[in-house]
This record gives sequence, structure tokens and C-alpha cells, in this order.
Amino acid sequence: MRTRRVRRPGPVVASALALLTAVAPLATPAPRAEAAPAAPAAPGDGIPPLTDDDGRTLTLRGWNLADKDHRGDRALEDITERHLRDLSARGFDFARLAVFWDDLEPRPGHYSERYLRKVERILDWAARYRVRVVIDAHQDVYGPAFGGHRGIPEWATRTDGLPYRPHPDDWFAEYYEPGVQAAFEHLYEDADLRRAQQRMWRVLAGRLAGHPALYGYDLINEPMGRMRPGEDLPAAARRVEATQVTPMYNRLIAAIRSVDRTHRIFVEPTPVVGEGVPTSLGRIEDPAGRIVYAPHFYETSMETGADYDPAAGWIERYEAAVVRYPRERRVPVVVGEWGPPDSTLPNMGRYYADALASLDRYGSGWAGWTWCYGGGYCALDREGRFQRHKEDTARPYAPAVAGDVRRTSYDPRGGVFRLEYTASAAGGGRTDLTLPPASRGWRVTVTGPARPDTAYVRPGERGRVTVRARPGAAVGVVARRPGP
Repeated sequence: MRTRRVRRPGPVVASALALLTAVAPLATPAPRAEAAPAAPAAPGDGIPPLTDDDGRTLTLRGWNLADKDHRGDRALEDITERHLRDLSARGFDFARLAVFWDDLEPRPGHYSERYLRKVERILDWAARYRVRVVIDAHQDVYGPAFGGHRGIPEWATRTDGLPYRPHPDDWFAEYYEPGVQAAFEHLYEDADLRRAQQRMWRVLAGRLAGHPALYGYDLINEPMGRMRPGEDLPAAARRVEATQVTPMYNRLIAAIRSVDRTHRIFVEPTPVVGEGVPTSLGRIEDPAGRIVYAPHFYETSMETGADYDPAAGWIERYEAAVVRYPRERRVPVVVGEWGPPDSTLPNMGRYYADALASLDRYGSGWAGWTWCYGGGYCALDREGRFQRHKEDTARPYAPAVAGDVRRTSYDPRGGVFRLEYTASAAGGGRTDLTLPPASRGWRVTVTGPARPDTAYVRPGERGRVTVRARPGAAVGVVARRPGP
């Protein structure tokens, strides 16, 4: 079981899972014979794709960047240029960067210029390596007032004198400590704390809005709230999302739009969605119309050390629940975090195949947890090699398609990527492909009235391929790893 020092906060832990299964049993679908090797890439069934300002269909693929171990003068020192260089070299174009309000505003109204410069330095590296960045206002167990966690400053923490007890072996259970639950209630309900949170976002967005690497803002990581007497966990999540998180998002969006009317806004449900419980977020008001739904994709038993069980039906339950909100509200989906703490277990190859196929069915992208060098959740080992099975995330994709995507697929065994689309004039008719490094390189062929700017990517190099096509044409693109 992970500890607080592990690099990501998790979803509902074992105690909460027991509560969920007791109060909200869910049917378990029959296991599938095997994961499908191909799946539609463009969101379907009423979920709109993410698009750029030119109308091209976008796909984001990347990882989270986070340094939870350092603060103050040493904040963010674990994130270096190497992180962005290696991320890009492996074929990823997207990063979700965790920033902490307690570092940004250590005292009320006093914003750290040093911290802002450090954030800008990371964005500079991202721009150098052509990586889009979402700024994530991260919190774990509210913030440093509770056991040294990170997030919301101590000066913005109100507990009503209620207790807090650390849970060293089950730290997510700390969210259910009375003092922590009171702190969330005050953040949502106290006028002065509301204003402080809005002011923080105005400062942050006002400072970063002009940076070329900035793609958007994730308003708060894994929002939580107070359980009231007589509520089970799903009921509490529904009430908190509908009556407290939704109004908070609308306040924060108004604050950001006062200084930045351009970038995307990413909104998260509570972590309960990870157990197959649909969100009850309400209408998010954005005058710019640039909302992205950004759930996280975790399963409790895996978070606490278990192997993936394909027969348990978790991915099917999660997918059925997570698509409801974006279908109803007509917003694209980008999963902000996902990935197991131990990718070496026997069923992890199947897990990555199933998870990636699911993410492609409804989403416009994802960010794995987390891009770092070491053990546990880290994508890479200390020498910079992918940890077992995590190399499966580095696969060909189309970051931008000028037209309507009809189908995209990837066969990892055969090393064949296919994209079919009806071309448009969006973005000058330019479609972009990303091909991760391969030992024998890649060969690219195109059918229809279209042409690629290169037909070959050399071994060991990341490929960036541009295809231009006549508007209205049916275009097929195939990228293939040459055989032995």
C-alpha cells in the first residue's frame, strides 16, 4: 500500500471501497475474451472531440509532472529540463504540471515571485520541446495543515477545532478526518476564502496567460468534501459536486476569464467517479466555451497493491459512468491522471491494453501519473528506461487532424498505425502525426489526394510527420514499423 511520500494522491482507499460496495453494488459484466487491438480514437456517441482554434481535431498524450517533496526555496527542484526533453523524445506532447497554492501564496496576499519564475522556467522547457502544459492546482488531503500534505495554505485552513489523525498506512482515509472535512466545507462556503481562491487564480492565470506552452488550467485536483450524517459516499459526492464544487468552478472561471479568455479550463469530479459513480457536476459557465471534463481513472484495489482483474468489470463500469456528463453537457474529455503503482504484476500487460483501448473510446487525451525517475508510479527507472509495461503508452497517434476522424487504430504486435479521415481546410489542411522511437524506424504511406512531408523515420528517433490533403478527400494514413 502506498504512503504519503508516493508521488500521487489516489482515489478511494480500501475503507471507502467497502462503503461503496455496501451501499451501491454494481453489476459485474462478463469478462471479455481479449482486448481489442483497435478502437475509434475520436470520441463518439455524443461526446465532442477536443479541437484547436482552427477546427482541427486534437489528441493529447502525456504525463503529469509533480514535485511534492520540496517547498519554499526548493520548490519544484525535482522537475528539470531532462523531464521535458525525455517526455518529448518518447513521443509525448502533453504535461499536467502540479502547482501548490501553499507555495504560491505562503502568506495572505503575498505571492512568491520566485515560485512563479520556477513555474515559468518549466513552461520555457516545455515550449522548447513542443509540449503543451495544463497548470494543475494540486491538493492532497487539503494541504500542509494536515500531516505536511500539499495544496491549500495553512492560513486558509479552518477546522472548527475538530480532530485530525494521520493514517500512515492508508493516507487517503485522512480525507474523512473531521478536521479535513471541515476545511473543505469552509473553502466552499466562507466568503473570504472564496475570494482568496479566486484571487490566487487571477494572479496565476494573469502571469502565465501569455506563455506559448500554456494550454489550460485544472482548477483543483480531486476535490473532496464533508459527509453529513446519514449519507453514504456516493450521496455525499453527488451533493458536494452539485452544490459546492460546481459553484466553486463557476467562481474560479469568472476570475480566470477576467485575465485570460483564451485557454482551456479543466474541471474534475470527485474521485468517487473512479468506482463507477457518475458525477453530479452541474452546468459550468464559461463565456469562452472552452471547458474540458477531466476525470481521473483509478481503481481502488489496484491502488492498494492488487493486480488487475480483467473479469471484475471495473473498466466497463468506469466507462459507463464517466461518459454521462460529457454527453449531457457536450464537452470533450481528457483524463487527467491514470496508471497503477506497480506495473510489474502478472496482469499488467492486459491492463494497459484494456485501459488504453477504453481511453481511446471516449477521450481526447490523457496524462499518466507520473513522469519521474524511480519506482512506483514513475514512468521511468532511475536510468531513464521505461518501467515494465509503461512503454506501452508510447504509441503512434495524431495530435491534430484537419478533418473528421473516421477511424484510428494501432496494432502493437504488428507495429501498424492507421488513420482514416475526411479532410478539411482546417489549419491549412495540415494533419500531424507523432511516432515514438522504434528500433527499425517507421515507414509512412498515404492513400487519397494527400502527401506526407516524409515517408521514413530513422531508427531510434521520434517521428513528426505532416500530411496535407485536399479538402473533402477521403484520406488513409499508415505508419508501419519495418519487419526484420
